[in-house]
Amino acid sequence: MEDKKKEPKKIKRKLLDKYRLVILNENTFEERLSFKLTRLNVFVLASVSIILLISATYALIAFTPLREYIPGYSSTALKKKAIELNYKTDSLQQVISMNELYYASIKKVLQGDVSATEFNKDSIIEAVKLEVGEVDLNPNLEDSLLRQKVDKEDKYNLFESATSAASFVLFPPVNGTISEDYNLKEKHYAVDIVVAKDAPVKATADGIVIFAEWTPSTGHVIIIEHSYGLISVYKHNGALTKAQGDLVKAGEVIATAGNSGELSTGPHLHFELWNDGYPINPTNFIDFK
Repeated sequence: MEDKKKEPKKIKRKLLDKYRLVILNENTFEERLSFKLTRLNVFVLASVSIILLISATYALIAFTPLREYIPGYSSTALKKKAIELNYKTDSLQQVISMNELYYASIKKVLQGDVSATEFNKDSIIEAVKLEVGEVDLNPNLEDSLLRQKVDKEDKYNLFESATSAASFVLFPPVNGTISEDYNLKEKHYAVDIVVAKDAPVKATADGIVIFAEWTPSTGHVIIIEHSYGLISVYKHNGALTKAQGDLVKAGEVIATAGNSGELSTGPHLHFELWNDGYPINPTNFIDFK
């Protein structure tokens, strides 16, 4: 029992026993430095040194560019570039998918591989009435200035002067059954022609595309300006094959028929004709059958 009681005291004495660390000149044995140490002091000093060394190493790896030289760590610039390339790749994949769908629809049109689709005629008529009822036909200042500018340009247009009014013929954009006629009293300034989905939509005359965009209510819309103040409008298309600023010829395919827009419930073409800012009945000049 006494030996067991003495063991802790021996350990404590060993830890607290003082030692002297002396640094001597080997030639003269002159004392240069001396330190009084205990085993406990040495243990504490070594532990603190190891902790500081580990902390400094962690800080260098975590917060400095030196970590790039350690195997397994990559550069921040490389990570950023990889993320940007990943985003670009995803965007390109979406573009490729859209182009594949577009080319597939064009291929069907060229091969004549189209099929008729059932639709609700009454729903289309009501949708068109709702659409034309929301249109404000009063010209604004920008419209007036644009018309004056166009009139001045057309006045000195050599190509237009070379074309005879007598030889100006309107080409039917599509062939099909008219589901809703032109009605001035009900403000339906167009004819709705029932067509098969993806059927080609053609330009009614030579002209330039002045609008080719997507709208929420009428879907894919394309507007063409022709000679003699004539403008043709094509709405609810499935896809557009022409862009704003393109020159088109009479009978050239400008879009594919579809069912786009909130106000459309079946494949059809909403076709309008305007002359000097006034709507005209397309059936007076075009045979859609």
